[in-house]
Amino acid sequence: MADKHTPKDILNAVKKKTGKNVSEKDIYKLASGVKPSTMQSEAQLRQLIKQVSGLVNVPVSESTINEIIQSVKGSKNGNTMEQLMKLISKK
Repeated sequence: MADKHTPKDILNAVKKKTGKNVSEKDIYKLASGVKPSTMQSEAQLRQLIKQVSGLVNVPVSESTINEIIQSVKGSKNGNTMEQLMKLISKK
């Protein structure tokens, strides 16, 4: 079974990787606009990635955006968040 990350774990991972503090409120505000259809639309995924990038003030290259989109769209097992965390951690 996949590890379940708490919001604090995710915030700490973001802070460790980017050196930026992000509040739970900011994350929840952003996440509230994400729907299952968002994960299937390349345009919506691209917009979401750019919003997250802007939130932490860390630029994301076009190639990384494309990798994230392919990973999300290719995921059939429901572990998308875990896969994204691993992909982002490698960058």
